[in-house]
Amino acid sequence: MAARSKSKRPERSFPFLRVNEREGKPRKRGLTEIRGPYYSIVGQRYLEDLFETMGAYVDSLKFAGGSFTLMPEKAVRGIIDLCHKHDVLVSTGGFIERVLAQGGDAVRKYVVECKKLGFDIIEISAGFVSVPTDDWLRLIDLVRKSRLKAKPEVGIQFGAGGATAAAELRAEGTRDPTWAVAQAKRFLEAGADIIMIESEGITENVHSWRTDVPAKFINELGVEKLMFEAADPDVFAWYIKNYGADVNLFVDHSQIVQLECLRAGIWGTKSLWGRIVTYKE
Repeated sequence: MAARSKSKRPERSFPFLRVNEREGKPRKRGLTEIRGPYYSIVGQRYLEDLFETMGAYVDSLKFAGGSFTLMPEKAVRGIIDLCHKHDVLVSTGGFIERVLAQGGDAVRKYVVECKKLGFDIIEISAGFVSVPTDDWLRLIDLVRKSRLKAKPEVGIQFGAGGATAAAELRAEGTRDPTWAVAQAKRFLEAGADIIMIESEGITENVHSWRTDVPAKFINELGVEKLMFEAADPDVFAWYIKNYGADVNLFVDHSQIVQLECLRAGIWGTKSLWGRIVTYKE
């Protein structure tokens, strides 16, 4: 993992205008993870533009759907190196659940290859498969022993992932949120750095949002140890409105400007206009 020094706040234009100040990277709160290649191609040239303009506000980039397994190794390394140049960590996304189906040897080789290519974070998800909690704990241990960050993904929806239709998800049913919170707690105790909260079943592909679920996680674990999937403007606006500018969020790469305008308190919809404030000593 590339060493990361404390970043200075960017020298922004219009410095005389007040905004909600952001901590320099590496941050512990107000983290923003952006989606990399999946729904659209995100290569080095696109990322160079993104980081040149908004890189100060991006903490990590997440590949999705195992897209890196289809790309030339040189391209994967190039994206990872560019991210590190801008103090952005790189996550595998939850592809490990596809690797799990190929057996333990494949999982070990996968972790080794992730380390070799320069990934920083291995997300451990199980949206499509059922994995005993103790096996999750062994996976967290394997990732940590490889000197990578373990980021388990926890949720309440069976069959979550891959933009599954809402009707199919309703047929699958949901888990008890209390059980999901207890599972997340065990993962943190085992050394996971942060927990990704799956949006499906909560704010995605549902008739009405389960706003009680994020509240349960935050009440039990605290906002700093959680990152919420929120790749929809209405969703990330709701999280900021209810939990403040420093809530950790995962959004699409195309949404980084809109999200940061909300965090900074400089723009927003009618319900958020001028209402997002922070207090830093």
